[in-house]
Amino acid sequence: MYEFIKFEKENGVATLTLNRPDVYNALNDEITFEIQAALKDAKRDVEVRVLVLTGEGKAFCSGQDLKASAKHPDRSFSDSLHKRYNPIIKAITDMPKPVICRLNGVAAGAGCSFALACDIIVAGQSAKLIEVFVNIGLVLDSGSSYFLPRLVGSSKAFELATMGTRVSAADAEKMGLVSKCVADEELDSAVKTYTDYYASAPTKAIGLMKKMLNKSQNSSLKEMLEYEAYCQDIAGATYDYKEGTTAFLEKRKAAFKGE
Repeated sequence: MYEFIKFEKENGVATLTLNRPDVYNALNDEITFEIQAALKDAKRDVEVRVLVLTGEGKAFCSGQDLKASAKHPDRSFSDSLHKRYNPIIKAITDMPKPVICRLNGVAAGAGCSFALACDIIVAGQSAKLIEVFVNIGLVLDSGSSYFLPRLVGSSKAFELATMGTRVSAADAEKMGLVSKCVADEELDSAVKTYTDYYASAPTKAIGLMKKMLNKSQNSSLKEMLEYEAYCQDIAGATYDYKEGTTAFLEKRKAAFKGE
């Protein structure tokens, strides 16, 4: 079905793997549209409780395929962003399920933006994040100007953006850019710890909390108090709430269905 990505589902976990390892998973037109299609599939499939985004081979994603874009020198940058990149960022952030970035190797440019859009980033020790745009005279795109200052503050965001600083996984963890940095050989097991949890967690409640936390970035306390009450009514009407309270009273582990 797909030529430039792998998309697999197993036991409530969907894994979307960028699959152009010969060019460090650089982004041509085709792969961006395939990513969009897979993200729509993951959102629709009620059996999917958590999504993992990663890259095949030595890199996560090296950003735009410059050789491919050189073939279209008159292409509109904004048109490309609106059609190819922005829908991916919106699909990740609007996904009503947790999205975990398995960060293996370099994440540069738009690839860095893809990683930062995820809810949790688990990075192998050899991974690096680079806002590489400035090195070719371009500005941040694909959401990096939104994510960076919220994660590291405006001053550090300015430095990383305008100097194209290469950030190691260990330093990224200290800055709060990634959730966890582990030895490369422990990356899969570290990601599995998260997916095992989320695949059996109350997915509806987690999706609502994701929306709440995203909304809080641009809301007042008063607005969030109202939105919390609204979301709590929704969560309180789910199967998982009933199961959770029943399991608590019966002193057993809840068997959530994500419903």
